[in-house]
Amino acid sequence: MKLTMIVSEGANGFFIGKIQEIPAVLTQGRSIEEAQENLQDALELYLEDMREENATDNAVWKKDLTLA
Repeated sequence: MKLTMIVSEGANGFFIGKIQEIPAVLTQGRSIEEAQENLQDALELYLEDMREENATDNAVWKKDLTLA
């Protein structure tokens, strides 16, 4: 699965990072590189929260999926 990172110039010298396919993942940084790093962290936190929110305690089968 491919996701698209978009970094745009914001106010006061900050760069705004977002994931095009997941609008809820949004962050900022003082450089493009920092915005990208923060975006990776924000995506991981978002997916972790979604996993907890949609817990399947009564599931009969469960396996982690790694995307290349």
